[in-house]
Amino acid sequence: MTSTDTRSLCALTIAGSDSGGGAGIQADLKTFAAHGVHGLCAIAALTAQHTRGVTAVHVPPIDMLRAQIDACFEDFRIGAVKLGMLATAEVIHAVADALEHYPPPHVVLDPVMVATSGARLLEPEALDALRARLLPMSTVLTPNIPEAELLLGHPITSAAEAADALQALRAAGARAILLKGGHLDEGAQVIDRLLDGPDGTEFTHERLTVEGHGTGCTLASAIAAHLCLGLTVRDACEAATAYIARALALGYRPGKGPVVVLDHFGAARVQ
Repeated sequence: MTSTDTRSLCALTIAGSDSGGGAGIQADLKTFAAHGVHGLCAIAALTAQHTRGVTAVHVPPIDMLRAQIDACFEDFRIGAVKLGMLATAEVIHAVADALEHYPPPHVVLDPVMVATSGARLLEPEALDALRARLLPMSTVLTPNIPEAELLLGHPITSAAEAADALQALRAAGARAILLKGGHLDEGAQVIDRLLDGPDGTEFTHERLTVEGHGTGCTLASAIAAHLCLGLTVRDACEAATAYIARALALGYRPGKGPVVVLDHFGAARVQ
């Protein structure tokens, strides 16, 4: 392999592990591989989960998390970092400290704060730490509607309020925001809204009548992979949203629960 081989490009995910293989670190690594990018990981949380829910969560010691991050940056050429489930303020501060020490070209922040059930996953101090430390260093922030509502402290129930939310999140420090539209009722379509400059962009896809598992993780990882490969933020987000639509349409149910797991490699083959 030569130094120009795209496989020498690496993306690092700092997130939680999903023992069911549908979301988290497992989805991130599959997404990186599907895009021809070498995947690295630092596990910030261990979850015992399957297609019916989460049964246990363990946060490893902070020094072990930092050791994983150090090991990755000391040996690999990292083009982008994807941040996922960071469960506590202590974890968030440790990750922010590491990224300040090893500033990567791109950071894609998936602010995992609300479970599919609607349960809040972050305590107030962790949310404050995320706002203060991680938003300003993010190249792209990828909240869904409930997460954006928590970040801003008010509901988002219409397209006009979604547009206002993009501006508010930009003012809060994120350089670009891709606001996912799956939770907003806009009929037969899902509209993901990107603000990365003076003018925004909308990416529209057919709304599928399935409950996807790992869509947020996969979207952020796909953006990170495309940024590694040299795409602009706008092109990376467009390609990633199209990839998610294909992966969800090709999804399957490996467990006893109703959720659909994305077909990462099938989506990469079908353009």
